[in-house]
Amino acid sequence: MVARLPRRAAHGLIRGYQLSLSLLVGRHCRHWPSCSAYTDEAIQRHGLWRGGWVGFARICRCNPYGTSGIDLVCEELPPDATWYRPWSYGRWRGVNAPPSEGVTAAFDSDAQPAAGDGSGTPHP
Repeated sequence: MVARLPRRAAHGLIRGYQLSLSLLVGRHCRHWPSCSAYTDEAIQRHGLWRGGWVGFARICRCNPYGTSGIDLVCEELPPDATWYRPWSYGRWRGVNAPPSEGVTAAFDSDAQPAAGDGSGTPHP
């Protein structure tokens, strides 16, 4: 219970920002989900120290010369990330976008079109 206290405090601060200052400044995040939602999820998933650095790296990427688009929190942290090198937790370039289903199906070597006109949809 006590171990989750820092995560809950960070969640409260982020939620307070979302409900107050974010509404005044405007929502101009270049990514989906927003930087505050991303940081909140990273902290809930990886803890305050590691998730905080993951979120900080994302906030640094959110600028006119940075990245944009779909960027989801990684399930696992890099294997070389350690507590005394906190910058190694964050992804400082690029986004972690999920592959679209059409692209993965096109590159799947087992996918064969159904018999018929080659469209992949069977005809009755």
